[in-house]
Amino acid sequence: MITLTDNAVAAVKTALSSASEQAEGLRIMVQTGGCAGFKYMMGLESVSRQGDVITETDGFKLYVDADSQPHVAGMTVDFVTGLDSSGFVFDNPNARDKCGCGKSFS
Repeated sequence: MITLTDNAVAAVKTALSSASEQAEGLRIMVQTGGCAGFKYMMGLESVSRQGDVITETDGFKLYVDADSQPHVAGMTVDFVTGLDSSGFVFDNPNARDKCGCGKSFS
């Protein structure tokens, strides 16, 4: 459903190992909002919810809720480090348009 690059996997593992509370993986979801209509949300997760698709990725779980699944199917998530900023980058084949920051899409 979602592919994480090696850089994204490393970033998630770093976040999991330094988290103040125990977490088993990463939740990726889509919510209404942002300047283009939908926005990506991510967070560490320990509990699955009804309707979740859960995949194992390099020793951790990736959780995607039922409402977000059609929006993120086939998406690739990368983690980039740059001079100005660092963070996750989403390459989503389902996005018809995206905002300038890349965190919002329609």
